[in-house]
Amino acid sequence: MRKNYLFLLGTVTGVCLTLAVGGPLSPQWIAGAKAKVDGDVYSQLNLFGEVFERVRNDYVEKPNDSLLVEGAINGMITSLDPHSRYMNDAAWHEMQDTTKGEFGGLGIEVTMEDGLVKVVTPMDDTPASKAGILSGDFISQIDDENVQGLTLEQAVNKMKGPVETKTKLTILRKGTDAPIFVTLTREIIQVKPVSYRTNGGDIGYIRISSFSEQTGDELKKAIADISKQIPAQGLAGYVLDLRNNPGGLLDQAVSVSSAFLARGEVVSTRGRKPEETQRFSAKGGDITKGKPLVVLINGGSASASEIVAGALHDHKRATVIGTRSFGKGSVQTIIPLGGGHGALALTTARYFTPSGHSIQAQGVVPDIEVLQDVPDELKGRAEMKGEASMRGHLAAEGAEQTGSQSYVPPAEKDDKALAAAYNLLRGVSVNAGGPAATATKATVPN
Repeated sequence: MRKNYLFLLGTVTGVCLTLAVGGPLSPQWIAGAKAKVDGDVYSQLNLFGEVFERVRNDYVEKPNDSLLVEGAINGMITSLDPHSRYMNDAAWHEMQDTTKGEFGGLGIEVTMEDGLVKVVTPMDDTPASKAGILSGDFISQIDDENVQGLTLEQAVNKMKGPVETKTKLTILRKGTDAPIFVTLTREIIQVKPVSYRTNGGDIGYIRISSFSEQTGDELKKAIADISKQIPAQGLAGYVLDLRNNPGGLLDQAVSVSSAFLARGEVVSTRGRKPEETQRFSAKGGDITKGKPLVVLINGGSASASEIVAGALHDHKRATVIGTRSFGKGSVQTIIPLGGGHGALALTTARYFTPSGHSIQAQGVVPDIEVLQDVPDELKGRAEMKGEASMRGHLAAEGAEQTGSQSYVPPAEKDDKALAAAYNLLRGVSVNAGGPAATATKATVPN
């Protein structure tokens, strides 16, 4: 909707410029045009007021005024794009708990699509991941109650509850005719955004599962510990695994990128007005001291993950391996409303990689595409549709791309993308398992 609105404004501006060239416009004409626009807005607000009063007075049962207003706000915000939303006061406090890294629930990142709750990704080592819930699954019922008609916040609240209580989810999965019924036990979800280990005594593997408030600091601790375990002369490099990471806080994406960049722009955000453009640069210096780096992405890597992958790719700091990322290239600004009225998560800008590329509805394309071997029972549903498939998404600047594999084998020995990353860092030629496979000489940018 915003794209169309801007297009119409541009069209009107063009007409005004043509008229201006033909002859000067009087102040009275300009004032009249502005008054007409304002009048149209107020006319629509009067219409809303009339409908509101009709519902209050004539609906078959007495409605709750606060719920009516909240419903109207939800309708307005959700009509903009898939990521803008209104949070009442309770939902706003829950979101703050989530970004701080600890909350009660099932450990599942979700969005709303076609009236159903869609799984973006299950979080690592949570009830959802242990139960086999997959990215791209749809939740149609929670405790045998249909989710259609619920807002995203209402559905999420139904999945939360006291620790060690159970909830039943009805899952619709592409390629499966019958619904899947899963009963999960709620836990305190302590989001561990960073996990790490060493491999073969010469490579540091770092997995970032989300971008919460602790991510940047936890990454620095991981790098410091790996450096203690492996002497500098024996360290072949690092693997940064961002697969199925749905994103999170923008400042944490900048912090993570800064850990691997000596200098330079990480990302820019561009809003509706040119003066709203912001640029975020690396700070603090490359704490890995230029060691070779491979970044793993797939169809579930979104938002902040794409900022990091795009920045490290554009600066030729890393080789990106895997499959095309999700393509969420928009920034949501949290706007507290005060007075106990919650907050807006409003899409206010698109973000661009250092080279000026917009990821929106296109994603980050890996340098080396590696497709995983998907088990027969998961074939046909191991692919994430991506941003371009979401109803009402912001249009891409160019051809839109959608659909990318998001499956990661649970056993490391079966993980072809991770094996390719290890081989590349050790100077072994990489034979990628996909149509874009090209790597005859193993080189990693520094």
